[in-house]
Amino acid sequence: MSEPKILVVEDEAPVRALLGVTLEADGFQVLEAADAEEAESLLEGDLPALILLDWMLPRTSGLEFTRRLRKDEMLREVPIIMLTARGEEEYKVAGLEAGVDDYVTKPFSTRELLARIRAVLRRAGSDGADIIEAPGDLRIDLARHAVTAGDMVLTMGPTEFRLLHFFMTHPERVYSRDQLLDRVWGRNAYIEERTVDVHIRRLRKAMETTGHDRLIQTVRGVGYRFSAQLTTA
Repeated sequence: MSEPKILVVEDEAPVRALLGVTLEADGFQVLEAADAEEAESLLEGDLPALILLDWMLPRTSGLEFTRRLRKDEMLREVPIIMLTARGEEEYKVAGLEAGVDDYVTKPFSTRELLARIRAVLRRAGSDGADIIEAPGDLRIDLARHAVTAGDMVLTMGPTEFRLLHFFMTHPERVYSRDQLLDRVWGRNAYIEERTVDVHIRRLRKAMETTGHDRLIQTVRGVGYRFSAQLTTA
């Protein structure tokens, strides 16, 4: 399993360097950006496990960048920890309402920061792992944004990718359509529940040739479940 990537977005070079050394020493891969524009460029080619984001950035603030990321279908689920010298409650509330997952006030100890990163990654479902596996050699590679079954690459759209990622990190539990809308599309997505059925069909179609479509089970009258076992039905 490859090391999880963390994108550090910090305009102060010494702080950025310190964070990079600290994270790499703890087993993470590090991507670095000095502002939101540079970060966006990196995100076009790499999907990190987590973003460490400074509030005070030139041109586009960390708060505004967070809002932008949460509107992006491909990036909205990437966990964000905000770094800032502003410790007042109103700023913390503003950050959390914008969509950050945690808030660390400067100055902070590297031990505390690493503990918070690990906690956020655990809550995200995969503990920051780049590779997630399921029965039948089904694998999601988050770094490459690819799904494979053995040697075969499974082609699917971004929504199906996020849906499969959610299922594979939450196996065996039944989720209603409303719960899936909340967890995969987000609370602010104003779409109908039947949209879930459409994307479930597309996801199954993408997995049909290898038989992995059978991992996604319909629970009549309730919703859908991702089973840990391939069935013959």
